[in-house]
Amino acid sequence: MVTSGLVNVFTQDIEKALGFYQGVLGLPEYFRTPREGVPEHVEMRAGGFVLAISSAEAAKRVHGIEVETGRAAMSLVFWVDDVDATFHAVTAAGVTALTAPHDTGNGNRNAVVRDPDGTLVEFVAKRS
Repeated sequence: MVTSGLVNVFTQDIEKALGFYQGVLGLPEYFRTPREGVPEHVEMRAGGFVLAISSAEAAKRVHGIEVETGRAAMSLVFWVDDVDATFHAVTAAGVTALTAPHDTGNGNRNAVVRDPDGTLVEFVAKRS
């Protein structure tokens, strides 16, 4: 069911966060949105690991989720074959739903649930 994933860390100041992850740690960027101006989401690679930095404002605007940065302010993101089927399977198993499947930018379909500890877990697939 899960095909790949990344860790998405939320921030109040994306430029400052990128200064650390890219400038200090040297993680190479391979995706950002929007492409022009100040980004709201940037993905970087560390070997086979993918780290994303997203603005807290984007979490609110795109998913309707309020995040607290600095207090485990992150979500685990898993790319799946079918967001709707995955969402329905996990919620049928008793997982707490936060955001039902919905279309987002970049041709994606997303849904958000909480793990047993309350960590945000997001499922993403490209819309067909």
